[in-house]
Formats: sequence, structure tokens, C-alpha cells
Amino acid sequence: MVDQSLSLKICGLTDCDQACEIAAMGVHAIGVIGVPDTPRFVAPRQRKAIFQRLTQEHPLLKRVWVVADPSDQQLASAFMGKGQPSVVQLHGEESPKRCAELRLLYPRIKWWKALRLREEADLNGIDAYADSVDALLLDAWSPNQLGGTGHRLDPAWFERLETRICSGLPWWLAGGISAEWVPTLLQQVSPFGLDASSRLEHSPGVKDLRHVEALIEAVRVNSGNQG
Repeated sequence: MVDQSLSLKICGLTDCDQACEIAAMGVHAIGVIGVPDTPRFVAPRQRKAIFQRLTQEHPLLKRVWVVADPSDQQLASAFMGKGQPSVVQLHGEESPKRCAELRLLYPRIKWWKALRLREEADLNGIDAYADSVDALLLDAWSPNQLGGTGHRLDPAWFERLETRICSGLPWWLAGGISAEWVPTLLQQVSPFGLDASSRLEHSPGVKDLRHVEALIEAVRVNSGNQG
């Protein structure tokens, strides 16, 4: 079981059985990608099937739907019937105003905003979301994908993140998360949680369970050393 002092999300799942197997290992969140034309995209019917199984077998787990600039119609469909997400992770150009509107419209859902950091100016956008979302997810910038690239943030960012995120808003760190990096990483920065995907995979959307187990153990052993 992952230490409760640091949350762990495994993202980019595409299969019901594997999602449930990883959930049973004690992670806190499972992410399913809803961005078309990306390597780990899951169509609505399969997404709802995954989330329905997770709801039945792991009701306390966060079921995270990862989307970019979703339409009102997409959102309304996602929140109908069985297999609903409990968290929507926004990876597009959603403004703080748009996030606040969605949060008011769907108060039962948690709303996370992903921000990709490329330059110092990107840090200026962090505080704008403090009253609009329930958490932030910070990732490395890539010109080709919105996430799931395996690229890591330059460690030079970490000190600035610790001092810049002063609103008390929970934040997750994504980008190249893997077991071997955790001991060094958690000596440098103290996020609320870690979000892992591509470095745990056999192929896009198919996790190597040995890598997942190794990451869980690394987090368990090292999260007590934060700070």
C-alpha cells in the first residue's frame, strides 16, 4: 500500500482488468485518456466500462478522466449513467474562468488543471487557478503531446515550484515518474502526489506491472523522507 503522505496516480490505462489490478495495489487514482488522436486514447464506451468496474471494486479510488477543452456535450455525456469519472483533469487551454464555471456547474466532480512548464513566465499562471480548481498537475512541456511523453522537468524548476505555489492548492508532479527517480526526486520537491504513465509501459496504454510495483514500493519507502 502506498504511504498516505504522498498520493500516486497511474495514468493512461486502457483495459478494465489491468486498471483494477493496479487499483488493487493501493494507488490513489487511475487516469483514462479522453483526448482523441493520442496514443492512449480510450473511447467513451470503454472508458465508462473501466470506471464502472473501478467504482464497483474500488469505490474510494479517484477515477480521473483526462481531456482537453471538452465541449459541454462531451461533459454532459460523461456524467450520465454508470461509469462516471470522479475527477476531470483539464489539459487544454481552459482559462481560470472556464474552470470556475465547470466547478460550479458540476460540484460533485473534482477539477484538476494541468499546466505544462516551458519557461519562467509559465509560473505566473499558477496562482490564477488557485480559486478555480481543486488541484494542479504540473508537467514538462513538449511540442508534440499534451502529456504522457516521459519528459522530466528540469530539477532547476523544483526550488521555484516550492516557493511559487503558495496558495495551499494541492499539486501533482508528472513527467517521467519512475521508481529509480523517486529517492532523488523526493529530496528535491514535495508535491501532493505523483502522476506516472509512460515509463511504466510495455507499449502505450499497457503497463508493466513490475514497474508499477517498483514505483509503489519506492514511494512507500521514500515518501517519509520528504522535507
